[in-house]
Amino acid sequence: MKIAFATQDKARVDAHFGWAKSIVVYDVSPEGHHFVESFEFGDTLEEDGDEDKLAPKLEAIKDCAIVYVAAIGGSGAARVVAMKIHPIKVSQPESIAEILDKLQLVLQGTPPPWLRKALAKDGERTFDFEDDEVTQ
Repeated sequence: MKIAFATQDKARVDAHFGWAKSIVVYDVSPEGHHFVESFEFGDTLEEDGDEDKLAPKLEAIKDCAIVYVAAIGGSGAARVVAMKIHPIKVSQPESIAEILDKLQLVLQGTPPPWLRKALAKDGERTFDFEDDEVTQ
């Protein structure tokens, strides 16, 4: 499953979606994760209500199941969700490598419902949780 990260330094989730200098994309699975692509954006990133600045970012994440951001505006969030991409806001800058490691561990177990939904969007990997019956 592809995961996108809004970043200024390509190492941490530390950027508002609309103002991010870069969006980096990784592929993550229970077996590991690897870098896919980095998208760079111009210098006109200031908060100005210019919705057109979102178009290249939305194009960059179109194949992703999740996008991690430091913040995202209401219209940006609505457009991301409409693309069936799950936005996740971090409360403070967080290491992309640590997030990828955590996601990989979660995928090795039983992912929470929101993550199962994101996995279903990806279409590459499906889980059959019908067999996960609780025995007493």
